[in-house]
Amino acid sequence: MSDDVSLTQVLLALGVFAGGIAVAAMLRVLLVRLLDRGDADRYAGKLVGRFVGLVVVMIGAVYALGLVGIRVGPLLGALGVGGIALAFAAQDILQNFVAGVLLQVRRPFRVGDQIRSGEFDGVIRDVNLRTVELTTYDGLTVYLPNAEVLKAPIVNYTRTPNSRTSLTVGVAYDTDLRQARETLQEACASAEGVREDPPPEVWVEEFADSSINLAVRYWHRADIASMWRVRSAVAMAVKEALDRAEITIPFPQSTLWFGPGSTTLHVRQPQDGADPEA
Repeated sequence: MSDDVSLTQVLLALGVFAGGIAVAAMLRVLLVRLLDRGDADRYAGKLVGRFVGLVVVMIGAVYALGLVGIRVGPLLGALGVGGIALAFAAQDILQNFVAGVLLQVRRPFRVGDQIRSGEFDGVIRDVNLRTVELTTYDGLTVYLPNAEVLKAPIVNYTRTPNSRTSLTVGVAYDTDLRQARETLQEACASAEGVREDPPPEVWVEEFADSSINLAVRYWHRADIASMWRVRSAVAMAVKEALDRAEITIPFPQSTLWFGPGSTTLHVRQPQDGADPEA
């Protein structure tokens, strides 16, 4: 930096920097109007506008520093390792920016959609230069890197109107399975939120250790809130129907077998007042 920087140069540099910020703001507004065209669900204009605005501000800052005698090139060279770290950071920013543009081109979701990305479920709130902002159903705000979202599987609950859920119900081994299937199917169909078309299905699933398990499969609205609400309604309707039909949902049971003639098991009833653990 020169020792004889005049007040005029300082004011000119500040004016150039302020002008860069003003131009960046105008470009952002223009790109939003051109690319998004008033559609609140589109965010390509916002994304590109933020990137272009950042570039314009950086160019204005470099030019303003040059007006007061500060050369950015030698300054970056003096940073040494810090300059390399800055380059890696810029690479990460560029990677996530490109991923954000690709997400907009592919449009697997819109702002306001309920999605799952990796291990996170929630509602899309925003997509910026680096991250996708997601609000989980627990009320937490999660910022997912654009590149990670692009690489991970994306489940869009809003895009598909209906979804199917399966509820496993166990019945005792002496149960009439035809009666159990009819009872469960009628109970499931009567639950609030279960779709009539396709109709609910009940199939024998497996012979488990303590019960014969049946899979109750039904369709409902795809959003997460509906899934939990309907699942609870189906479970309550199934339990009430099985109680009316006197069909038992068995507890876990174990059978002890000692082999013929190998062991004799004595069961002693405790006397009145005696400690049963004695």
